[in-house]
Amino acid sequence: MKRAIRLLPLAAAAMLAACGTTPTPSESTPRKAPAPVTAPQQPGIPVLPAANSGRGAYYQDDGPGDNPPPGLLEMPDAEVRNDPLRPGSNKPYVVFGKTYKPIPLGSDFRQRGLGTWYGKKFHGQRTSSGEIYDMYKMTAAHPTLPIPSYARVTNTGNGKSVVVRINDRGPFHSTRVIDVSYTAALKLGLLVNGSTQLEVVHLKPEEIERMIAARKQGDGAPAAVAAAPPPPAGQPQAMPKAAPMLASSDGENDARAMLAGGAPAPGFYLQLGSYSREDGADGLRKRLESTDAGLKLDVEQAGKFYRLFAGPYATRDEAQAAGKALPSSLKLKPIVIER
Repeated sequence: MKRAIRLLPLAAAAMLAACGTTPTPSESTPRKAPAPVTAPQQPGIPVLPAANSGRGAYYQDDGPGDNPPPGLLEMPDAEVRNDPLRPGSNKPYVVFGKTYKPIPLGSDFRQRGLGTWYGKKFHGQRTSSGEIYDMYKMTAAHPTLPIPSYARVTNTGNGKSVVVRINDRGPFHSTRVIDVSYTAALKLGLLVNGSTQLEVVHLKPEEIERMIAARKQGDGAPAAVAAAPPPPAGQPQAMPKAAPMLASSDGENDARAMLAGGAPAPGFYLQLGSYSREDGADGLRKRLESTDAGLKLDVEQAGKFYRLFAGPYATRDEAQAAGKALPSSLKLKPIVIER
């Protein structure tokens, strides 16, 4: 027994030595990196490159939202109403030197051309109707359709059709006829391509009345009403052309923001400054008002920027002369813009 007791410390020492020289499985086996966790993709919604990635079929700073709400594929068409027109949004206006004349409500209007969609870049900004743009609702921007009004938009490639509310101006590009919201693009099947051949038909007030009556009776949803018949043979179709867009996508963003709440009076304007904060533009406005320049000043929000404008002037020469007359102590470099 005494011999056994004397051997116990030796056994314990041997075990400790073994632990110090033999690697454990966790030390000898390389650890695997955890699998990346990805958010589940909603069924039926294509995976698109993120905004600002430069890889999507859209402007680099536009694109899909980070967390689309569920049920977008089941989103009903725009609920039509015979709302009064917004006076300031239905006057002729000028963008990039091109004059646009909105058509009267109820006009025969059928148009075919490339349609595109706009999303995150404009989400939450004010539209030309005064409403806030929601990329997940059934809306669209058009250069000349009445605001607000409704249009049936059909993808000529797959036959899919939706009814959207026209509440914004744009696109201002010679190759595009309409910009639809993200959800409308999803239902039309044009999210991945970015641009697709579409047909746009203006819905007249009498058609909307029939749609409202059908909705009240429960006989059909707004989208179930037949589209307007084509114009009689030989009658020209309304096909307004859009103006060429600037090379930078900021140009269209600024133009759309300038039209929010009504188009500015046509003419020539001096852009006196551009600031990321409203108080910066407002500060320059107050400084100019304290001088004897006699300028008519206005601060306008364009995307994330606040710009100070003076005008309008009847001619470019008058605008340039007003710019040269500004106090040199302000160190301004005004830009002449035609609207």
